[in-house]
Amino acid sequence: MLCAMMTPPLLGRDRERDALRGWLDDARGGHGRLVLCVGEAGIGKTRLCQELAGLAADVRLAWGRCADTDGAPAFWPWREVLRSLGATDPAVGDVESPQDRFRAVDAVAGTVSTELARRPLIVVLDDVHWADEPSLLVLRHLADRAPNAPLLLVAALREPEPGTATARALAGLERAPACEELHLSGLSPVDVGRQLDALGAGSIAADEVHDATGGNPFFVREVARAVVDGTWRPGWASRSVRDAVAARVERLGPDARRLVEAGAVVGRRFPLAVVARMLGVDVRECLGAADAAVASGLLAQVGAGELRFAHALTRDAVRAGVPTEVAVGLHGAAAEALEVHWAGELDEHLAELAWHRMALAPYGEAAQARRWALRAAGESVRRLAFEEGVRLYRAALEVPAPWPDDAAACRTHLALGRAGYLAGDLGTARSAAVAAAGLARTAALPDLLAEAALVLEPVPDPTTNAVVTALCEEALAAASADAALRARLMAQRSQLAFYGGDRELTDDMSVAALELARTAGDDPSLIAALRARHDAVPGPQRRRERLALAAEILAAANRTGDARPAMWGRLWRIDALVEDGRLADAADELGPLAAAVERVGGPVSAWHRDRAHGCVAQARGRFAEAREAATRAYERMRLIEPSPATGAQLGAQWALARHVGTSEEGLRLARAWVEPPPRFRTMGRISRAFLLLRAGHPDEADVQFRQAGPPEAWSWPVFFTAPGSVLATLVAIDLDRADELRTALATLEAFRGEHVVGTGVSYCGPAELTLGLGALAQGRLDDAVADLESAVRRCDSAGASAFLAEASHHLAAALAARGAPGDQDRARRLAAEADRLVRALGMTAYAAASTELLHRLGPGDGGLSVREAEVARLVADGLTNRQIAARLVISDRTAGNHVAHILTKLGFTSRSQIAAWCAARMSRPVSHPAHAQRPAAP
Repeated sequence: MLCAMMTPPLLGRDRERDALRGWLDDARGGHGRLVLCVGEAGIGKTRLCQELAGLAADVRLAWGRCADTDGAPAFWPWREVLRSLGATDPAVGDVESPQDRFRAVDAVAGTVSTELARRPLIVVLDDVHWADEPSLLVLRHLADRAPNAPLLLVAALREPEPGTATARALAGLERAPACEELHLSGLSPVDVGRQLDALGAGSIAADEVHDATGGNPFFVREVARAVVDGTWRPGWASRSVRDAVAARVERLGPDARRLVEAGAVVGRRFPLAVVARMLGVDVRECLGAADAAVASGLLAQVGAGELRFAHALTRDAVRAGVPTEVAVGLHGAAAEALEVHWAGELDEHLAELAWHRMALAPYGEAAQARRWALRAAGESVRRLAFEEGVRLYRAALEVPAPWPDDAAACRTHLALGRAGYLAGDLGTARSAAVAAAGLARTAALPDLLAEAALVLEPVPDPTTNAVVTALCEEALAAASADAALRARLMAQRSQLAFYGGDRELTDDMSVAALELARTAGDDPSLIAALRARHDAVPGPQRRRERLALAAEILAAANRTGDARPAMWGRLWRIDALVEDGRLADAADELGPLAAAVERVGGPVSAWHRDRAHGCVAQARGRFAEAREAATRAYERMRLIEPSPATGAQLGAQWALARHVGTSEEGLRLARAWVEPPPRFRTMGRISRAFLLLRAGHPDEADVQFRQAGPPEAWSWPVFFTAPGSVLATLVAIDLDRADELRTALATLEAFRGEHVVGTGVSYCGPAELTLGLGALAQGRLDDAVADLESAVRRCDSAGASAFLAEASHHLAAALAARGAPGDQDRARRLAAEADRLVRALGMTAYAAASTELLHRLGPGDGGLSVREAEVARLVADGLTNRQIAARLVISDRTAGNHVAHILTKLGFTSRSQIAAWCAARMSRPVSHPAHAQRPAAP
């Protein structure tokens, strides 16, 4: 009868199978997606995925199964995927910040993506509800790439409990750009009957089994086994599957039973050699018992010397039936056996060993259990399994055994706090830092008190920063003798003051930190102090100092061989050079920056590279390049640190909207208000108002502008004062808000003579450009002309082509409005030059305004000579160059040169434009428009 227990055909899943077939066809065509296959345990998720494999004979398929064993290594399912693809695990590297995990995530996802160049790929991840956080991040990373790749991702998981980490992860996966869900429910009574027939148990009533099992295929299979074995009892419910499994275990012989119970303690999948060592027998003596367990359907052979429980529920049922006394002994035996089995790669399996040791802690082995937990926790953090590290450090702290001294307990709390910070669990990090500080305070250990204050870096979270500030001030008052440690504390306090808006304390502490770090001669503290000092000196007046800081941190990077400070140094140089209008020099720094970013690795460093690249491209009028870089940056960062990602994307979008209008992404950001930290609210409202104006929604823009409050309530972070004032000026002009315009111009006046840059994301041109626009809107025409003339010169010198076009356009409008002698002819020339740049650069936001200004100014003589004017009239009459040459008795080449000069002077590209210009010149006189009260809106 055992042959009747073979895998039954897939029943009742026609809709799901057809959907998978269609999505597979899409993936073959380069349009992949993520499919979430969700349902309760035993509902048939894995079986459905196996069916997909049968549909994809021409597509490469890789499986990864998330381990339900405590302490499974980080990226475990993806390691299985990479092994099946013949790829190598990417190196993890050092862990210095929460973003380092994303570096590894990027590397794993990139390895998988490389396989797509060969042929379409299906990746199936099973039991995703057991996945570690890094594995889920890889899945989301690939899900974002799938829509434009021949990649079908299928994730099978149980419906998570609301509010759990898995539920939050599932919500994140559901927001992937191409995500589909298959929710599997129980089989119908008809399909239950068909399954019973296929399993040789058709004698039992299908309706009765359906009522008992809810149509769950696994439960139906267990009932069928019981029917075949003669142990089925009417009235059994699905909760009694444990009893059915226990009955099957009981029917095994004693050796097979001991093997199955020992395997259940190890995990769902286990090496036979490990269980043999646990039982104290030679592995060959276990072969018969293993065969019996496989024949019973409890276990399955999955590889050379490896066994797996037929279902997770089977393992759970067996494990639950093992008496505590037996289980404790098996945990001890498992720890010893696994330590021998993994001797060559023990570090990777330390967490698994530690959990077995921890099971023995209540039974007299607490001190040893703690040692294993601490060792495994440190390795878990190094391997980027931060959440596992948190659990292990917590377990070590909860072990009922005395600590050798307060310092040991304090260091464990410090390690827990750092693991929590790296995991993004600020609550755990805060509480652990406070606990560590308490122990250090009691034991009078000032160095450990300082380490407690350095557990968390300053973040845009007032609650966290308040705790860290208190710890930092206490640690500074405790007067640690370690100069390098005190320098790091001062740098930390400076950055906390920076986040809190205390400019004086930011400045004082950063100076003190830098002096002490230089005296101490300690490069890590020097690098921390340099970063704090750089934050303390924003703005054009401190540009020379920032360039010196960049040189110093680059020197420290060379001494230490550390790519991270090299990246910061290059970024600082680029920001300062753009602010100085040295765009070509800034562009030259992008190559060294990219090299440093490549060495640092990960999406956060790549985000910095992309946003710098985008800023330089936008400043030079390379709009498509800038938009692509900004989009790449946002996609890299939005899942890691949403707040800075959104802020940078918002800045990039409004900078581009100035010349090419608001994109769909920009409009979406403008309408999706996310409450920022208090200091950023003014900037958030006004930047959104600008995007809405450029998208043609003045009423919505007016609402956002009003919600920024009256001018006296505006609050700018110091590094946003200039760009914020530029934006406020432009919005106030368009909405005709005189008071706001006066305030914004008065603030911007302090930046006269400087180029305005928004934190290395958005270039706003020289301050005189916006000051000139404001003066033009207020009717101060002489001031407008003077400022805009300065802007034209400075844009031309910087190589900021789009801003040169904008400044020339508005200077032409200002000259035409002033109407002084010579202004009109000069305005026509400037307008023509601006229009030529507008067309060449694709400045769509200015195209209509440029055409209108040219039309309003009239044709004039365009600066043509008498002979050129004569040639222009002949072109208008339809004569070719050869005909013009014959008429004027000149050579064909000379006639062609005249036509080329006419096109250049008038800013035209075709002979038909010359004809239209001549016609306009003959049909109407030149007029002098009334003085404009505001610049022409693009």
